[in-house]
Amino acid sequence: MLITIENPNYENFEYPNATGYVKFLDTVVGQVPIVGELVPPRSQINVNTSANFMVSKLINDPNFLSDFLSGIVNFTSTASLPGKAHMLKIIKFKATVYSLCDISINITSRNVDSNCISKIKL
Repeated sequence: MLITIENPNYENFEYPNATGYVKFLDTVVGQVPIVGELVPPRSQINVNTSANFMVSKLINDPNFLSDFLSGIVNFTSTASLPGKAHMLKIIKFKATVYSLCDISINITSRNVDSNCISKIKL
């Protein structure tokens, strides 16, 4: 999968390796490794990664089969990227980016729709 990380600020943002999580209802069913990067100011980068799903957790959830048979399966993904913002290449301060995505997979059409909200905490 391709994850786009956007930095709308006027400083570089650098974060170490992190892990995102995919949930079905309230159960974590997947992990997404996110490689650490430097995101230049007012730009975005694309990070290639893959989700490691725990299929047994999905199959054992009593709601999964009914959702699957209905043709649409909904997931949420969360990630937090703690890192450092660089100002004027001299000053560094801690910042954390939080992301929450609603992901809807249409089994019949094989379409994936996602809606994400990101916030930064300094």
